[in-house]
Amino acid sequence: MALPNLKLISFTLCPYVQRAMIVLNEKNIPFDVEYIDLSAPPAWFYDISPLEKVPVLLVNDEPLFESMVICEYLDEITLDTDRGSLYPDDAFKRATNRAWIEFGSDILSTTFEFYTTEDEKRFKHLTGTLIDRFEVLEEEISDGTYFNGENFSMVDAVYAPVFRYHNRIAKFKNYGFFEDTPKIKAWGDKLLARPSVIKSVPDTYEQDMSNYIKKLDSVFRKEINDSL
Repeated sequence: MALPNLKLISFTLCPYVQRAMIVLNEKNIPFDVEYIDLSAPPAWFYDISPLEKVPVLLVNDEPLFESMVICEYLDEITLDTDRGSLYPDDAFKRATNRAWIEFGSDILSTTFEFYTTEDEKRFKHLTGTLIDRFEVLEEEISDGTYFNGENFSMVDAVYAPVFRYHNRIAKFKNYGFFEDTPKIKAWGDKLLARPSVIKSVPDTYEQDMSNYIKKLDSVFRKEINDSL
């Protein structure tokens, strides 16, 4: 079955875009990508993104929005190929994978707030929350290479951008997020070394991220200011 023409509308720093990009790369699906400036998006963007967010996937020029909807679609259109599915075959395991994807979305949003909050009390609370979340995950992840074992899955595609965020944090300061979670630390390192994950951001990502942090008036930026 011929695949549709796909174009991903993206923003260089968006972790939700990275999810879709990882799935596209992982399943070797041909696509084009266009990066936009979310602070000043082109006029046509409002016509294709009801929530005014990225990613948007243009499927034969028809828009599809929301990152997990896009990822599920990409998985479904390749089920009958040698690419297979990024979900387990068992219905219950598929459901639990989706539940841990939601858990990952919570960690992602909490991490973003950790970066951006200007309230010191809230910052300390978020630090503790993230440590707790990773300790919960430590009890759930398999003893294999990836979340479910030896095979890369949709859960891994969702958590890779989380670890990219935390890898960036650790370059500036150790907040102890993974001190008691060796399996999570090893999982994250493995994901960040995977080609599909490496290729999910542009070459300018590191510098773009540093420039973004410099503009913040957050507790995190103030704590690592001398390292920027």
